[in-house]
Amino acid sequence: MDQQLREETTRTIKDAGVEFIHLWFTDILGFLKTLVLTVDELDNAMTEGMGFDGSSIQGFSRTEESDMIAIPDPSTLQLTRWRNSGELIAIMHCNIVTPDGEPFAGDPREVLKRQLRKAAEKGYTFYVGPELEYYYLKNDKKPKVVDTAGYFDQSVRDLSFDLRGETVRELRKAGIQVEYSHHEVGPSQHEIDLRFQEALKMADAVIMYRVIVKEVALRNGVYATFMPKPIHGEAGNGMHVHQSLFTGDKNAFFDANARFNLSDTCMSYIAGLLEHAPAFSLVTNQWVNSYKRLVSGYEAPIYICWAHRNRSSLVRIPLYKPGKEQSTRIELRSPDPACSPYLAFAVMLAAGLDGIERGLIPPENVTSDVHMMSAKKLKSSGIELLPGDLNQAIDRFEESTLMRECLGDEVFEYLLRNKREEWDAYRTRVSRWEIDRYLPLL
Repeated sequence: MDQQLREETTRTIKDAGVEFIHLWFTDILGFLKTLVLTVDELDNAMTEGMGFDGSSIQGFSRTEESDMIAIPDPSTLQLTRWRNSGELIAIMHCNIVTPDGEPFAGDPREVLKRQLRKAAEKGYTFYVGPELEYYYLKNDKKPKVVDTAGYFDQSVRDLSFDLRGETVRELRKAGIQVEYSHHEVGPSQHEIDLRFQEALKMADAVIMYRVIVKEVALRNGVYATFMPKPIHGEAGNGMHVHQSLFTGDKNAFFDANARFNLSDTCMSYIAGLLEHAPAFSLVTNQWVNSYKRLVSGYEAPIYICWAHRNRSSLVRIPLYKPGKEQSTRIELRSPDPACSPYLAFAVMLAAGLDGIERGLIPPENVTSDVHMMSAKKLKSSGIELLPGDLNQAIDRFEESTLMRECLGDEVFEYLLRNKREEWDAYRTRVSRWEIDRYLPLL
């Protein structure tokens, strides 16, 4: 680690009068973990790291291999006010290593870094811009909304409008660039879009984003949820991910002489996403509830196809504006905001790079609404469906050599075990719907 950067980080924290430093990392499922230390321990933490019991973290290690070390990355330093106290704290994301100093293969941040290194070896930098949707609810017990507005609506009477504004201010204070925010389709559903940046920095920002959204809601007496489908009959929460590859300062997805101004590199990247989407769905849509969102009728994609500006497709090509070549990008619309951003960005990149390496060519783009096509038309067009539930996603994931290669054996096997357990727990549970529907009849 760069000595000068460590010294600058320590000086910044001390000059700001910060007393506590929060060290952040996530488990394999994307849940945030925190170590808190005083400023007196900072130098030691950045040089030696902070030890912890990895066997107590989801998917990290077995009991006999439990020692893990969290080393804060000073380049991720953020200063922010903590909850209602207003106390200024420092936050740094961590790299997880084993006692012998080797990067821990099960660290989601390391999984993404491995894919980014692979891209860099081919001359690419991976940029992403996610659009995270969420709901404001009255509490975490029942999904009762706090506003009844709709898409892009603004009402001076809505508490949600003030909450969203407060959240944007907090994000900016934490150094996270916000492109814009708005009310989404569902009642009490909102979206704050982050300005695109390099994927590792963005994954860190997504973790901070989710914390800030929830913290602002909490201190205003409401609950914010990123649950993919919290309310039956309403739009689900998605995380559309805009993505592009750059070679230096040049957008590798742009070609002025190509159809739609999309380069061969971009077309092969799209083909890779389409081919591997069924397998990586277990990562981008990792919960039983995720597949309640991926149904027809709510603008959520269920068909594996791509289109130029068509929002019913899995991969969408946003409108190209002359003179804005750097903004040429593709949008993957299936992920939801309850995933691990590190693993999600990693599998997207792996799929796209595989398409480039193999020179894959995508099928013809779809110009009509896929949801209105007949089964015969879908079949003749070669359009397949995403997994319809978590069990189908598990099967497609398990048979994918690319997913194993991307995630590594440790993460791959853990996800299989964990998701099988989740599916078994779900399929054997007698739901309220079943009681209401069948008990009076059977």
